[in-house]
Amino acid sequence: MAKASGPIPLSDQVCYAIYSAGMAIQRAYKPALDELGLTYPQYLVMNVLWAEDGQSVGAIADQLALESSTITPLLKRLEAAGLLRRTRNPRNERQVLVALTPKGGALRDRAGCVGEALLAATGQSPAELDALNAKARALRDAIYTRIGDWSPGAD
Repeated sequence: MAKASGPIPLSDQVCYAIYSAGMAIQRAYKPALDELGLTYPQYLVMNVLWAEDGQSVGAIADQLALESSTITPLLKRLEAAGLLRRTRNPRNERQVLVALTPKGGALRDRAGCVGEALLAATGQSPAELDALNAKARALRDAIYTRIGDWSPGAD
């Protein structure tokens, strides 16, 4: 079989379909996130902390498949907004622990609007979105199983 020259057309690439769907989701989330005073990356960090408060910067970064240096500016902005606090681990001064403030914890109760925004924007049922989410996670996990570099957190 002859090898095709050049890249596959963008419209036929799975990576682009997933990337552009992610961008569309972020646009659908934006009004709800604006009401919460969060950017999408900040929302991801807050979700990690809402699931389990009091984590290290490294643990948060691992769950988001990011480097610690990437999330540090996000954490600083969230701390300046009064949503979390960062402290040195007294048992290991090199480790920074992140904990929600009461204001950050209370924001969780208002964050349900973000998921509702996606339901409204897609017109799909929660079951349809759950099935899509499961397929996307399975794809991600299959890729990382073969290439390494990341182990999903509590999925």
